[in-house]
Amino acid sequence: MNLEQEISLARKEIISDGYEMSVGEIINLYTSEELFINPAFQRLFRWDESRKTRFIESLLLGIPIPPIFVYQNADGVWELIDGLQRLSTILEFVGVLKDPGSGDALPPLVLGGTKFLPSLANCTWDDFGIAGSSSIGRAQQLQVKRARLRVEILKQESDVNAKFELFQRLNTGGLGLSEQEVRNSVAVMMDAGFYEWLNTLANDANFRQTIDQTESALEKQMHIELALRFLIFRHVPYTPGLDVHEYLDDSLVQIIADQNYDRGREEWVFQRTFEVLNEALGESTFKKWDGARFKGKFLMSLFEVIAPGVSKNIEMWLGVNPEDRRNSIADKSKQLWQNEAFVRNNGAGVRGTTRLANLLPLGGGYFSNP
Repeated sequence: MNLEQEISLARKEIISDGYEMSVGEIINLYTSEELFINPAFQRLFRWDESRKTRFIESLLLGIPIPPIFVYQNADGVWELIDGLQRLSTILEFVGVLKDPGSGDALPPLVLGGTKFLPSLANCTWDDFGIAGSSSIGRAQQLQVKRARLRVEILKQESDVNAKFELFQRLNTGGLGLSEQEVRNSVAVMMDAGFYEWLNTLANDANFRQTIDQTESALEKQMHIELALRFLIFRHVPYTPGLDVHEYLDDSLVQIIADQNYDRGREEWVFQRTFEVLNEALGESTFKKWDGARFKGKFLMSLFEVIAPGVSKNIEMWLGVNPEDRRNSIADKSKQLWQNEAFVRNNGAGVRGTTRLANLLPLGGGYFSNP
């Protein structure tokens, strides 16, 4: 198959349409339940008050708005794929945005002042009876409602994975979301229950202790990425040369779609693995051994060997006397720094693709005996 044929085939998998609508029409679609925002998706990200105000300012100043993307399901209802923050801000300002938990309307947005429109301070859409606030007025309301917004529509006839692929492409590489935040959104769109389960694993006390992440890393959802990597490393073989993030993206979709994936079993293995590792090494589990002590920051290379390696032999390790188990795992972690295959693939100059291809197969055998 040549390039032209590949492009033609790929284009057939995405059936789309699109047109401009007024903001007022979009609001009506939401209130009449013809436009759906997945509640779990809505919980993931929230702009702060300053960014919300700047966006409303953009509407009032007539600044063009980036399009939103929706998926048209079998009932004809539009499901929001991309544009959550922009659309949520409009709906919150107007006073119709629903709480993702209760379904009740959230309190209306109260704007702050801006450089160009300082009089926006304490303004609301209407007279909602909020102390110290005042309505922007009918003329400005009509200006907002008549603002144009392009809606790109992914039709129901498109390939089943097209909406997830579209969301990834729209958001990957931007400044707004980390790679894992994009994956979280895809997980929510595919199976909100899976995301909630993954989030529960990522907040396991033993796991959080062993990965020892900074607050900044946690804000970027690194703990959820590491929990996902653990699940993927156990079940999805890595294809040498495949981009690491593409491997994680594709594997996430594969695991969620797998009807035979046993979450109960995987949760048990996850909990026992990090319980054993925390007992042995605590926050030093994935840190460098310099011959005298563990030091430095979390190392992904250690995680790729130790976590899946211990997990694949967890029943054996649970059968070892606790004191002997702690000593043995600690000793093996130290001795790993004399392992030729590990040392060769651990350095800063080693590409992630090379490291994964060579280190993932190492752990299972290395931790197969005390």
